[in-house]
Amino acid sequence: MLFNMVKRFAIMAVAVPLAAAGARKLSERLEAKRGPSRGSRALREGADFLGGLRGQKKKRRRFAW
Repeated sequence: MLFNMVKRFAIMAVAVPLAAAGARKLSERLEAKRGPSRGSRALREGADFLGGLRGQKKKRRRFAW
């Protein structure tokens, strides 16, 4: 049980941020070489999604306006 917890922590603390950074860097290089495309946008959105998995939630506004 302790090994599973350590393994899950290592994945969330190391692998997810590395994957997000790699996807973002690859997206930037593709856009620099070929211009914006659906694939580069998907990579960037995937990196944003992975960043959200780590608990980086957007702040909620108190009022809706």
